[in-house]
Amino acid sequence: MRVLVAMSGGVDSSVAAARAVEAGHDVVGVHLALHKDAQQTREKARGCCSLEDSADARRICDKLGIPFYVWDFSEQFKEEVIGDFVDSYARGETPNPCLRCNEKIKFRALLQKGMALGFDAVATGHYATLDDAGYMRRSKDENKDQSYVLGVISAEELEHCYFPIGDTPKPQIREEAARHGFSTAKKPDSYDICFIPDGNTQAFLGSRIGLRPGMVVDQEGQELKQHDGAWNYTIGQRKGLDIKEPTADGRPRYVTDIDAASGTVTVGSREDLAVTRIQADRLKYLHPAMDGELECEVQVRAHGSVVPCKAFVDRDGDKMTLELKEPLSGVARGQAAVLYLPSPDELGDIVLGSGTICGTA
Repeated sequence: MRVLVAMSGGVDSSVAAARAVEAGHDVVGVHLALHKDAQQTREKARGCCSLEDSADARRICDKLGIPFYVWDFSEQFKEEVIGDFVDSYARGETPNPCLRCNEKIKFRALLQKGMALGFDAVATGHYATLDDAGYMRRSKDENKDQSYVLGVISAEELEHCYFPIGDTPKPQIREEAARHGFSTAKKPDSYDICFIPDGNTQAFLGSRIGLRPGMVVDQEGQELKQHDGAWNYTIGQRKGLDIKEPTADGRPRYVTDIDAASGTVTVGSREDLAVTRIQADRLKYLHPAMDGELECEVQVRAHGSVVPCKAFVDRDGDKMTLELKEPLSGVARGQAAVLYLPSPDELGDIVLGSGTICGTA
C-alpha cells in the first residue's frame, strides 16, 4: 500500500511514519506548509506548524530512509481555517481552528492531492483507531484520545485514513521514538493556535474584525458596560469581564450569550450556563446508526465531558437535535457536537458522526 504520512514534526507523526515503514508500506512523508510568511512562526512556539517542525520532520524521514516533501497549502489554510475562524467569531460563535484544519486541510485537501498522485491512504499521528469494519473508535489512551477532532471528516475520507499509533498510550510512543533515536522523542506536545503564535487572540481578532461597540447586559437586560467588540468574549468566560458593579449576591458572572448582530453580550450566573438541548447542522455521518432517533453520547469540546443524550437526526434536512440527559455548561455556537455509541467490546467507543452547534437551550 502506498501511504502518505502527514509529518507535523512531532513525536506522534514520527512514530506513525516508522510504524508504516515497519508494516511494509511504500511510505512518503509530507509536511504541510500553512504560512506564506515564515515570521508567523517562532522558536519555542507551542503550535504545530513552525519552521523548526518542518526541519524536525525532514530529519525523521531522512533517518527512516523515506522521501520527504513540503506541500504548500497556505492559501487554502488562510481562506478555510483562518478566514473561517475570524468570520465565526464575527458571528458570535466560538470556533475550534484545529478541528477545521483537520476537516479542510489535513484530510480533505491532503487526501485529494494524495489520491490524485496515486497514494492509497493518508496516515497521521492522531490518537484514534479503526475497527475491522472501517469505523472510527476512540483511542485506547483516553487521556490522548483525538477522535473528537476527527469527527468532522467525511465517511469517504475515513476510508483512506490510517492511524498507526491510536492503539498505544502516549508514554509508550515516546519510548518507541527514543528507541528509534528520534530527536522528537522528548519534544513537547503542541497546543497553541499556530497562526497566533503570541497567544493574543483578542489582538488578532481586533485587527481583522475591527471595533464593533456594544453593551454587556445582565439576564434582565440591564446595561452594565460598553465593550469594543463581541469577539472579545466567549461563552462561559469569567475572567476579564471588567464589570465594576458587583452582583447582589457577590457571585461571579459568566458570559451566557453573544448576539453579534446587536453587539449584545449577556452575563449571568454559573447556573445560567446550563444547557440541556443542542441544535446542530453541517452534519458528518461516519456510521449508519447516525440516523433518525437514537440513544448515544455527545462530546462538545476536545477534552470536555461526555454525556448521554437522545439524538434526533434529520438526514434530509442536514440537522439534528440533541436532548441531553445531563446538563452541560459553556456550550457555544460554532463548536462541534460529536456523537458516540458506547462500545460493547474491548475497543473504544464508536464515533457516529458530528454536527456544528447552531443553537442551545
